[in-house]
Amino acid sequence: MRKKASAWLALALGIGMALSGCSSSNSSSDNAKQGSQKAGEKLEIFSWWTGAGEEDGLKALIKLFQEKYPDIEVENAAVAGGAGTNAKAVLASRMQGNDPPSTFQVHGGAELNEGWVAAGKMEPLNDLYEKEGWMDKFPKALIDMVSKDGNIYSVPVNIHRGNVLWYNKKIFADNGLQPPKTFDEFFQVADKLKAKGITPLALGDKEPWAATHLFENVLLGTLGTENYKKLWTGELSFNDPQVKQAVETFKKMLNYINEDHSSRNWQDAAQLVAEGKAAMYVMGDWVKGYFVNDLKLKVNEDFGYVPVPNTEGKFMVITDTFGLPKGVKNPDDVKKFLAVLGSVEGQDAFNPLKGSIPARIDADPSKYDEYGKQTMQDFKTAELAPSLAHGSAAPEGFVTKVNQAVNIFVTQKDVKTFIDTLASAATELKK
Repeated sequence: MRKKASAWLALALGIGMALSGCSSSNSSSDNAKQGSQKAGEKLEIFSWWTGAGEEDGLKALIKLFQEKYPDIEVENAAVAGGAGTNAKAVLASRMQGNDPPSTFQVHGGAELNEGWVAAGKMEPLNDLYEKEGWMDKFPKALIDMVSKDGNIYSVPVNIHRGNVLWYNKKIFADNGLQPPKTFDEFFQVADKLKAKGITPLALGDKEPWAATHLFENVLLGTLGTENYKKLWTGELSFNDPQVKQAVETFKKMLNYINEDHSSRNWQDAAQLVAEGKAAMYVMGDWVKGYFVNDLKLKVNEDFGYVPVPNTEGKFMVITDTFGLPKGVKNPDDVKKFLAVLGSVEGQDAFNPLKGSIPARIDADPSKYDEYGKQTMQDFKTAELAPSLAHGSAAPEGFVTKVNQAVNIFVTQKDVKTFIDTLASAATELKK
């Protein structure tokens, strides 16, 4: 296991160096330098929350913490880049150099457990959970996602749903359409929209994780929850006929996307739907935060939402968490921040702005809009599935290979080559 962790770190560092080198902004290197100079002197909160409702949520959380602990100086060390593309690169370099931030954003599941925990880079937080009385305040399945070998290693601040289809209400109303519940209905709707000169489906895969996000939803809708999970344990082969069916559906969907998809990020794609230039968009519910906070749109007036076709009753889980890295100079301050982050007050300050729902089961539903209330209810009853694109389903090295394969497939649409590449990459999933 130690050998696997070392290999993972080496890969992460290599990816980090490559991504840092091709970044179009100096923000990553500047933040890394600032963090290196100030680590241990300030509470350095490292994340990739720099846009849309995410930045508003983080600032609200920091404001709450500073009200409680005015003597602790905080540095918001956020690095721009969707899904943490650049931030993870900077983090890998710093962790490898034994220069960790005070605490950092990490997805619960494989990204945390098979990455930083397996590499021996995190301190357990069992004592914090016991002190704060959290063992029955977070769902057991969620605590399991941030645990390894009997120890708990991070605190979830939120739950995002990844299997959401957002749609422009006016376009659908003007064309007498209903949001699709199945893939067959999706293609029927898409054909009608395309005939009217309307782009049916928005995509912004300038960062390739966005296309992987679409693909994982097609996989979930085709395979069902149990077989979807078996892909990441190696119990189901990528050569399975159901996987080929999902890839064919994904390929067909790509016939309905905007031509400039490769030059747009996820916010740019969302904006197409907001402006009525595209009708539908498959993306996580951080889109809601962007629609409401940045674009000032109204839930169920300007935009609507339904589960991605064929995923009714399923919930693609993405959870952002923060932990305590080994070797930080201010562990007591970090635990104070984590205690605020995991509190009802902290979660209710953060999530309404972020577009997510609280990870705690005892948060106040009245603080959430119609979408938030419905999602909180769905989370309690739906079949839960871990996200591949956002680090919960499989180790980072495998996710990187999938992103690369999806990026090529979106352009070339070669089903056999794509499946062969996935099957080859999946050999490392088998324990």
